[in-house]
Amino acid sequence: MLSRRQMHLGAFLYPTGHHVAAWRHPQAQPDAGISITYYRQLAELAERGLFDLVFLADGVGVRGDDLEALSRTAIRYVGQFEPLTLLSALSAVTSRVGLVATVSTTYNEPFHIARKFASLDHLSDGRAGWNLVTSADDFEAMNFGLDHQLAHADRYARAEEAVDVVTRLWDSWPDDAFTRDKVSGRFFRPEAFRPVHHRGPHFRVRGPLNVPRSPQGRPVIFQAGASDAGMNLAARTADAVFAASQTLADGQEYYRDLKRRASDTGRDPATLKVMPGIFPVIGSTLAEAEDRFAELQALVHPEVAISHLSRLIGHDLSTFDPQGPLPTLPVSKGYISRQKLLTDLAQREDLSILGLGLAMAGARGHWQVIGTAHDIADQMQERFECGAADGFNIMAPVLPVGLVDFVEGVIPELQRRGLYRIAYSGRTLRDHLGLTRPIVAG
Repeated sequence: MLSRRQMHLGAFLYPTGHHVAAWRHPQAQPDAGISITYYRQLAELAERGLFDLVFLADGVGVRGDDLEALSRTAIRYVGQFEPLTLLSALSAVTSRVGLVATVSTTYNEPFHIARKFASLDHLSDGRAGWNLVTSADDFEAMNFGLDHQLAHADRYARAEEAVDVVTRLWDSWPDDAFTRDKVSGRFFRPEAFRPVHHRGPHFRVRGPLNVPRSPQGRPVIFQAGASDAGMNLAARTADAVFAASQTLADGQEYYRDLKRRASDTGRDPATLKVMPGIFPVIGSTLAEAEDRFAELQALVHPEVAISHLSRLIGHDLSTFDPQGPLPTLPVSKGYISRQKLLTDLAQREDLSILGLGLAMAGARGHWQVIGTAHDIADQMQERFECGAADGFNIMAPVLPVGLVDFVEGVIPELQRRGLYRIAYSGRTLRDHLGLTRPIVAG
């Protein structure tokens, strides 16, 4: 019997894969981050797999002063395209898969954000999505006239205002505003001209947007915040959330909490999709999958593991005994929710600093699953049907091979169970996610 409810899947594309040592793998392409041919192949593969979307993370700075460690992980931060530029190119060589990119509200103006994503939505015929982040790194702040990142509360206050301005700009023209009537000589209806006239604590924006209303009405909004402020922002404004949950119980708690918050704002909770990250290591047998993961772990230098962990947890751990326990740390000014997740994991599994660093070398705090395609489908089905997810963001350990394994192994297994589409039924990202198109009356 087919399930009436089906999963949503995103392909989370890091250049060579999500494992910190992926670029060293024999099947990885080291210059992947600046190869349009490579990204086109990944996007086409995701579309062949009927993914809802491809997703590009981003940061606006080279993160870290430890040049030795950075040189071993640089492909993550200094060796890849600016994402909106890349997605604009990919819009021309794909026709169905959604195109989602990260842009920070801390270092961008609402008008820029609204214009760029509206343009991408037109270029792609309605497949654009914005992953809203607030940024959490001093190294990014230093590129924008600041010595340190803004305080957490200030970043989220700015984000709350920014997303409201962006959506108002997307709504600033009705669908029928642009008549382009050669006979009358009028390009748009004068009465449809709607300035935004926003004046707030962080932004002043006249409007309207100088791009006509886009095919989706509004591009889809994604978020990934798990702090209290982040969840409140997501509950009020997001269409989908990329979450990080280690266990089924954690996932269920997060799912219930976020859906409740959405309901408290007056929203139908079903309109907010929860898509946790999953790092699947796939083999024809469990032993083969374990060997593949061990092969990747053997490529991680201990200093890199600790440097990588330090960035994730928001504190420099290089001065502590790597074989000792994780020390009690002050609350991070940046990655608050991720710091708690990692601290809880270290305590739950009695991990040393190095042990935790190696544990984070792959999934970075997301859900890590090692097994056959059948095993992985089993575990995804459990979380999907037990109230922990509406779908998943797939974080292939090594690209492109990890995504190939998922498309050719796990997706057919999900389809056999009636848990995943066998063909696209719509053309826009909103169609894929089951979201309605916002209407603005003219």
